[in-house]
Amino acid sequence: MMRMAVLQHVDFEGPAAVADWASGRGFPLRIFHLYRDTALPSLSDFDMLTVMGGPMSANDEAQFRWLGPEIALVREAMAADKTVLGICFGAQIIAKALGARVYPGSAKEIGWFPVQRTARSHPFFGGLPDSFTPFHWHGETFDLPHEAKPLAKSKITETQAFAVGQRVLGLQFHMEATEESVRGLLKGAAREIGHGVFEQQPGTILANLKRCASLRPLLDSVLGRLTGFAQQQESSRSAPPSSLNPGHGALNNRVRRWTRRRK
Repeated sequence: MMRMAVLQHVDFEGPAAVADWASGRGFPLRIFHLYRDTALPSLSDFDMLTVMGGPMSANDEAQFRWLGPEIALVREAMAADKTVLGICFGAQIIAKALGARVYPGSAKEIGWFPVQRTARSHPFFGGLPDSFTPFHWHGETFDLPHEAKPLAKSKITETQAFAVGQRVLGLQFHMEATEESVRGLLKGAAREIGHGVFEQQPGTILANLKRCASLRPLLDSVLGRLTGFAQQQESSRSAPPSSLNPGHGALNNRVRRWTRRRK
């Protein structure tokens, strides 16, 4: 059984369909509401760490006292071979934890815009269409971490999704979007919407809520593949780690070296 810890940064960006997916499989899920309690889970508390979105920047460590420790926890979770999922701001935290630069994008991307797959061979996106339309709400982007493989891009964002080995996935877009979560984002952050080419107005966003239903099977597939490797490894403890995931041990060694340098 996979225990999931969710790091939530604002009250209007919860795990949405990720929580539904975990509940449907009987996976225990605990949400850590960092905007009201800065306590973080310990590594022994979870098998999978899900890092949600938020309006802040991954560079705002001086403003948010929990952010530096959170980035450190993500780095330590990767080094400990935990499954890690980052969504929007969460993907930027993973990138920063791996030493990549996070910075303002060329424009805000808010609303329903298509993304294109860029790596057909990676198992996380196996079976997904070459192009699909998720929900977006971000103004920053990041350099691809050195160890990462790009999985998707959009017209103005080069890295919309990336994988690190077989246990770490960053999604700049909101594949977990539900009608309720999109309405919550609009209620909590509609003031961020301007008049850029890639900033849809609330009416347009709401008129496309039916797209949430089409995202659900894609999310289920991606999460199943992301967690499937970990569960397979648990049931195959007798097999050498290299036979289960070639190169992953080398990745962990590099993450551990990065962790030691940061201490």
